[in-house]
Amino acid sequence: MSLPFMKTQPETTANHHIIELRDVQKSYKSAAGEFPALKGIGLQIKAGEFVSIIGKSGSGKSTLLNMITGIDRPTSGEVLVNGTAVHELNENQLAAWRGGNLGIIFQFFQLLPALSLKQNVILPMDLAGKYKPRERRERAEHLLEIVGLADQMQKLPSMVSGGQQQRAAMARALANDPPIVIADEPTGNLDSKTAETVFGLFNDLVAQGKTVIIVTHDSSLAKRTHRTALIADGEIANEYVAKAMPTLTHEQLLSATHKIKPRQYEAGAMILVEGKNSDTFYIVSKGTVDVVLPRPNQSDVIAVELGPGKFFGEMEFFHDRRNKASIRACESCDVELLAISYDQLNELLNQSEATREALHRAADLHERENIQQREARV
Repeated sequence: MSLPFMKTQPETTANHHIIELRDVQKSYKSAAGEFPALKGIGLQIKAGEFVSIIGKSGSGKSTLLNMITGIDRPTSGEVLVNGTAVHELNENQLAAWRGGNLGIIFQFFQLLPALSLKQNVILPMDLAGKYKPRERRERAEHLLEIVGLADQMQKLPSMVSGGQQQRAAMARALANDPPIVIADEPTGNLDSKTAETVFGLFNDLVAQGKTVIIVTHDSSLAKRTHRTALIADGEIANEYVAKAMPTLTHEQLLSATHKIKPRQYEAGAMILVEGKNSDTFYIVSKGTVDVVLPRPNQSDVIAVELGPGKFFGEMEFFHDRRNKASIRACESCDVELLAISYDQLNELLNQSEATREALHRAADLHERENIQQREARV
């Protein structure tokens, strides 16, 4: 299915952060004392991205979602969405702001039971006053047709299946053409075929320029989005560590996130020199780095470029602790690397034999490729 009526985001917003959370903390008071649900969350999402938030039950997923939507307020920190400081709005301002900026899809649909599917979709437009009455009816019909409910729109929610209710909820979320669509476990109560249909609709929205965020416990679903923010115990694990070492558990990823140290390099800066002692494992988080091999009596050659989520230093860790090549920041961009000492890496790998084996295989493969490239250039 396609959504041709959806407007794409203006080019001026491309690559800008449409959502930004800055050091967001949220605590709840209970009989046992304060419970920290979110612990200094930092998150940036660009306009037009398809992002999944994943984590176990109780990890803080729903609380994080409530910060973005303004359903709840942070204890401290800032929440900026589409240019608005959401944490500073009062309840009346929040209601008006949501109507124009967010489409929210709840896990249990939350359609009004006394209204038909069509009336449920019309209601947000009535509240926002964004379209004329006739346009609201036509738009509701068109949205329901797009999600495959043209022949069901006059029925009450109780008269259709769960999957149909979810698609009606999607149509309702899109009623005011919001730039951001947020869904809480959107496929959690659906069969696999219906879930695939719903996921396809999300892809269509992204293709039309919408920013889509889904909260899910389904890791296979999360892998099909542009980016994944993994939350555990109220903290977000570094997504580039997760890409580099996907076999770590959520808790191990969080531990690795605490251990890494960001390092910044200007464009063209030398990072490692071949033959020097090595004591650090690196993951690229921003920009690209060039793996440089020397050639006798000729200029050096770039053997490979490594982008975000790629890593280096694993050959030296498993072999003789000397740099196998020179590494430099690309000539046209600044670079950020995530560095972890070999001692800390070894502690981490002692907790995950699968990750140790995966990195060891990568080290052996890259060592062979290194030798082959050098022999080819002699």
